[in-house]
Amino acid sequence: MSAAPLVVLVGPMGVGKSTVGQLLAELLGVGYRDTDDIVSEQGRSIAEIFVDEGEPAFRAIEKRAVHQALADHDGVLALGGGAILDEDTRASLAGQRVVYLSMDVEEAVKRTGLNAARPLFAVNPRKQWRELMEARSRLYEEVATVVVATDGLTPEEVTEVALNALELKDA
Repeated sequence: MSAAPLVVLVGPMGVGKSTVGQLLAELLGVGYRDTDDIVSEQGRSIAEIFVDEGEPAFRAIEKRAVHQALADHDGVLALGGGAILDEDTRASLAGQRVVYLSMDVEEAVKRTGLNAARPLFAVNPRKQWRELMEARSRLYEEVATVVVATDGLTPEEVTEVALNALELKDA
């Protein structure tokens, strides 16, 4: 039988999935994996893959990484912000404990600066972030077991809210 993650984190880039994921894993005594670490496997940054090969090529690499992690990782798993765009990935998340970490645009600006190092925000970052969230928020909600609004919360507070919502305190 294959493993399944104890918790899967989804949400937009910069929301704190990596930080909260590491805190959750530590508190639960399990391993942590981030599918954005596909970058290290590729030997290039996500931005380089976007520029060199385009978004479809990146999404194909991401999809493979997500499905591999869902099959063999039994700890806390953080997915890249766009991973939920793939229908097969969304289907694979059915039955999983999925936490959608959400934030509003002002929080996104504070946290990420919505800078050009993020390939999807090279021009007019606030407008692009809003459009991205209009396209993705319903998909995040579709796969989520729990939604945690992170606005104004520390990573520790977000972790606590997620643990309580998932009722994993004593897991």
